[in-house]
Amino acid sequence: MNRITVNPDRSVGTINRNIYGHFSEHLGRCIYGGIYVGEDSPIPNVNGMRADVVEALKAIRIPVLRWPGGCFADEYHWQDGIGPRDQRRRMVNTNWGHVVEDNSFGTHEFLELCRQLGCAPYINANVGSGTVREMAEWVEYLNSPGDSTVVRQRWANGRKEPWNVKYFGVGNESWGCGGNMRPEYYADEYRRYQTYCRDYPGSRLYRIACGPGEGDYRWTEVLMERAGRFMDALTLHHYSLTGPDWNHKGRALRFDKGEYYELLQHAAYMDELITRHGQIMDRFDPEKRVGLIVDEWGTWHQVEDGTNPGFLYQQNAMRDALVAAITLNIFNRHCDRVVMANLAQTVNVLQSVVLTDGDRMVLTPTWHVFDLYKDHQDARAADCFVETDRIGEGKWRVDRVSASASTKDGAVTLTVANCAMDEAADVTVRVPHSGEISGRLLAGAPDAYNDFGDAPLKAVPFEGIRAEDGGLAFTLPPCGVAAITVK
Repeated sequence: MNRITVNPDRSVGTINRNIYGHFSEHLGRCIYGGIYVGEDSPIPNVNGMRADVVEALKAIRIPVLRWPGGCFADEYHWQDGIGPRDQRRRMVNTNWGHVVEDNSFGTHEFLELCRQLGCAPYINANVGSGTVREMAEWVEYLNSPGDSTVVRQRWANGRKEPWNVKYFGVGNESWGCGGNMRPEYYADEYRRYQTYCRDYPGSRLYRIACGPGEGDYRWTEVLMERAGRFMDALTLHHYSLTGPDWNHKGRALRFDKGEYYELLQHAAYMDELITRHGQIMDRFDPEKRVGLIVDEWGTWHQVEDGTNPGFLYQQNAMRDALVAAITLNIFNRHCDRVVMANLAQTVNVLQSVVLTDGDRMVLTPTWHVFDLYKDHQDARAADCFVETDRIGEGKWRVDRVSASASTKDGAVTLTVANCAMDEAADVTVRVPHSGEISGRLLAGAPDAYNDFGDAPLKAVPFEGIRAEDGGLAFTLPPCGVAAITVK
């Protein structure tokens, strides 16, 4: 039997809504064709933004969106993406597919997208190939209410009032595609660049430093020691994949039992990463003033046959949905340190929540997980103790049941996943309740997915919940994810 004990009176803090954030890079068909089609497109749009995609993201209450990268951020020069579109500088996207980038989607377009979504913008700026002045002037263009040459450019481009952008990243993956820097060097560069990213009247920047990839604990130690007092947050990147290495990854839809559990174990590794990086941060920041932002996470498979290898287009199955459920449960439980996370990526790239093909759109199983989990946003985390066994194949092992809980407006939200590939899980939950219990369930075969014109996977009412003295009980199908509300 799998037992969950929820204690609403014990909490490590509030689950920041930004944990449910997303990431949009100039990569493949994420921006062009996925989010932005232009005002003249026959695809229904508002100021060039696809209406169907905007509504899909609003439905899961997208709280924050990261842009323009990713690796693309450190070759992006913001002035190339402002002014009349037919006069903007063209470039070749050398990171992703060597396709022409015409910069028709730039600062104004991104912030218009965020306005339509009702979400906060998170801008990641260029350290790798940019200058201090370039970054400082981007902040000025975004946030200054003054009368300078840079601000007059903004006026000429149709925006009088500043946007007061808050979240601002100083470089991306500076240990890799963002410059192949040593942590000591980046720490000094971060200190220098952030100095000139000014706070303007009416706005204060939330300065985000480039943190480690995966288990590079030395990077975290050096950054916290040398630059911790100059940052509001530090980033972390972790992708889940199968196969022997990055160049020989497994497939999204074709996998065996070992690969199923391998991927889930990679997802569960997020807990160790946050714990160990958090312990290092605690040594320099015991008050937890500096937040941890996991601004790239998700699954990374081989691209689908016949697609551009540089576009990172992959299908999205129930196995990916389990990765999302496991990961979000981990973030919820670490909400005392994790203040934001950004799934990679929003549309048509890696573990996206939406896929598009021309004027068609489909919601992936991962979208449905975000829909199930959205009531955790800004709720108070509740202590959630899970007693379960370990399952798997060969050396790949995970907990059978993953869960997290929160409280808001007198209700407890419990999200729970059965990680077993082919076995149902009987679950009992000890939680106070008055008898008002409801739930929704997403379940399917591990390789089941939604495609254009055939989208069988969606959340349905969870009818099998039984109220018991002091709690409730239910049977969760294999590869199933549920959200249960208890009052």
